Amino acid sequence: MKQQRKIRFKGQINTYVKWPLWLSILLAIFNIGMFFVDVKAGFVMLAFLIVYIVVALILYYKNKNMIISDLINFATHYGQVQRQLLRDLEIPYVLLDETGKIIWTNEAFENTTRIKNGYKKSIMTLIPEIQKEDIPVTEAENEIMIMHDGEEFRVNMRKVVLNEMMDSSDVLETLETDSYLIAMFMFDETRINTLQRENDDQKLVVGLIYLDNYDEALESIEEVRRSLLVALIDRKINKYFSSMEALVKKLDKDKYLVVFQKRFLKLLIERRFDILEDVKTVNIGNEMAVTLSIGIGVETGTYIDNYESARQSIDLALGRGGDQAVVKNMNDVMYYGGKTQVAEKNTRVKARVKAHALREIIEGTDKIIVMGHKLPDVDSFGAAIGVYRAAKTFGKKTHIVINEVSTSVRPLMDRVIETEEYEQDIFLNSVEALEVADENTAVIIVDTNKPSYTECEGLLSKCKTIVVIDHHRQGTEKIENATLSYIEPYASSACEMVAEIIQYISDTMKIRPAEADCIYSGMMIDTDNFLTKTGVRTFEAAAYLRRNGADVTRVRKMFRDSMEDYKVRAEIVRNAEVYGDNFAISVTPEEIPIESPTIIGAQAANELLNINGIKASFVLTAFQNQIYISARSIDEINVQVIMERLGGGGHLNIAGTQIGGVTSEEAKQMLINTIDSMIKDGDL
Repeated sequence: MKQQRKIRFKGQINTYVKWPLWLSILLAIFNIGMFFVDVKAGFVMLAFLIVYIVVALILYYKNKNMIISDLINFATHYGQVQRQLLRDLEIPYVLLDETGKIIWTNEAFENTTRIKNGYKKSIMTLIPEIQKEDIPVTEAENEIMIMHDGEEFRVNMRKVVLNEMMDSSDVLETLETDSYLIAMFMFDETRINTLQRENDDQKLVVGLIYLDNYDEALESIEEVRRSLLVALIDRKINKYFSSMEALVKKLDKDKYLVVFQKRFLKLLIERRFDILEDVKTVNIGNEMAVTLSIGIGVETGTYIDNYESARQSIDLALGRGGDQAVVKNMNDVMYYGGKTQVAEKNTRVKARVKAHALREIIEGTDKIIVMGHKLPDVDSFGAAIGVYRAAKTFGKKTHIVINEVSTSVRPLMDRVIETEEYEQDIFLNSVEALEVADENTAVIIVDTNKPSYTECEGLLSKCKTIVVIDHHRQGTEKIENATLSYIEPYASSACEMVAEIIQYISDTMKIRPAEADCIYSGMMIDTDNFLTKTGVRTFEAAAYLRRNGADVTRVRKMFRDSMEDYKVRAEIVRNAEVYGDNFAISVTPEEIPIESPTIIGAQAANELLNINGIKASFVLTAFQNQIYISARSIDEINVQVIMERLGGGGHLNIAGTQIGGVTSEEAKQMLINTIDSMIKDGDL
C-alpha cells in the first residue's frame, strides 16, 4: 500500500480519474454566481457542493488504490503473456549479449538447433555458420544467409541498445554505458529458395550453333561422301542436345537454333561444352576437322532479349576465331573452348568486300585519322602506314596518332619523317588529333579492338565513322558502333590484313618502298621471322610487298639489336624459372636501364620457346607503373585464354596483358594462381 501511494497517474487515465475534482471547481464557480441571483438558493447549492466534494474525494482516494492494483496486475499478466508469446513464436528467436553468448531462447529456436532451455554458450559454437564478424557492432542491423542442418535460413540480427531501453523505464536509472543486446531471428527460407531455384531452372535458354568451316570441310572430301558428313554432324548435334530435352532446329546448312531449360546449361558448363571436341572426331576421310561455334543468351529479360544475346554471343565466338562457346548473361560473358589454332581461310572474298567498304568510307569523309594501340609496335605502325597510303590514294588529308615511340618503331618512323614526300603533320599526338578531328572525320583503328588500348580513346566519341582492322580475338570489351569491323583471328598480323586490303581497294594503288618496308616489318616481327602463325596468305601478302619494293636485307638491318638490349634479353632467359615442367616464367630486371623493356620482354618470351619441353613462356616487365606480361606458346597451350583471365587477350600462341597497382612478384603470383586454377578446371 505504501508503494502504491508513491505511484501517480499520468496521461489520459489521470484526466479520467480526476474529472470529478475538476467538475467541483466548475460547480464552485456556478455556486458563486448563484449568490448574485438568490442568496438562499446559493446556500442550498453550497451545501450540495460540499457534500459532492466530500463524496468525490472519498471515491477518488478509495478507487485510486483499486485502479492502481488492477493496472499493476494487468501489466504483470501482460508481460507474462508477451513472454509466453515469444516462447511460443513459430520463428526461432534468441537473445544474445554483445559477445554472441546466448541469454534467452524460445521453443522454436530450441527445436531448430536441438538444444534445451537454459543453453548459455556462444551462438558461434552452436551454429558454426555464423561468424564473429556477422554480429553487428557498428551497424544497427545485419542480415546473412546460412545453411544449417540442410536447411537455408535468413538470419536477421538487430542491436538493442540498453541506454535507449532504460531512458523509457520508470524502474531503472540511465547508466553511462554503450552496452547492447542482440535480438536474432531465423527465418526458414528453404522452401521458397527451392521453389525459386526450380522456377529459375525451368527458364528457357536460347542458343545458336554455327559450323565454322562447313564449306572448307566439304571441299576436303569426295563429293559422294559430303552428304554423309553432314548427316553425321547433324546426328552428333541432335543426339547431344536431345539428352537435355532441347529443341534443335536447323536454320541453314551450317546453322542451328537450340532451346532448352536453364538447368541443362549448368550441365553444359560442367562438361566444358564437350560437344566442341566431340564434333571434331567426325572423320570419313575429310582432311579438315569440323569445328563448332556456340552462342548462348541467358537471363537477359524476355525470350527475344535472350535470342539477341545469343546472336551477340555467336558473333563474339566467331570474332574470336570459332571453335568455342560463349555464354552471355546480363552482367557477364563467359568463354569455353577455343583451344585449337584457327584455320586459315584460303578465299580472299571477305578481304575484297571489306576493301570496297573501306573505300566507300574513305571517299565519303573529309579527313582520316589512323591509330593503333598504346606503345605501338612494328605491326601497329606498319598497318597504320598501309592505311595512310590507301587514304592518300583518294586524296584525303590523313594523320597517324602516335604518343610514344618505341625503339623498334623509331627506325621506321625516322625513315618516313626524313622522306620529303610526306607532310610534316603526318604524325600527331592525342591532343593534336582531338583538335584536328570533327564530325566528318573517319577514325581507322588497327591492331587492336579494345577502346581502352587505343592511342586516343577520346576520338571514338568525337567521330561518328569508326573502322576497326585487327587480327586479335575479340573479348568482352570491344569498340561499339563501328561502321566497319574487319577482325580475323586467323591472320598472322594486322599488316597482313592491310596488305590484302590495299591490293583490292583501288586498281591505281601503288605503295612506296619505305611503306612496303614498314608493312613487311610488321609481318616479320609478328610471325617471328615467318616461323609462327604463317599461312599461304601470309606469304602471298609478303610476296606482294616484295614486288612493291620491300627489301628483306634493309628491314633486317633496321631491327638488329644493340649490345645492351641483347644482354638484357639474355639475362631474362637466364633468370627464367620452369613452373609445372612446361611453363617458363621470367621477370625483366628493373634496375637495368633500357628504353623499350616491353619489346625486349616479348623477344625474350619468343627465345624461351626454343627450350626443349617448354610449352608456354611468360615474361613480366615493369614499365610506367604497370606490369606488362608477354605470353607465347607453340601449339599445345592457349596463352590467349590465360591472358584473358588477367584482363588481356591476343592469340592462341601470342598474347599479353597489362596489370596496374601490383609489383612484379605479385603479378607473377597472380599468373601462377591463374595457371593452377585453369589446370584444375580443365581449361588448359
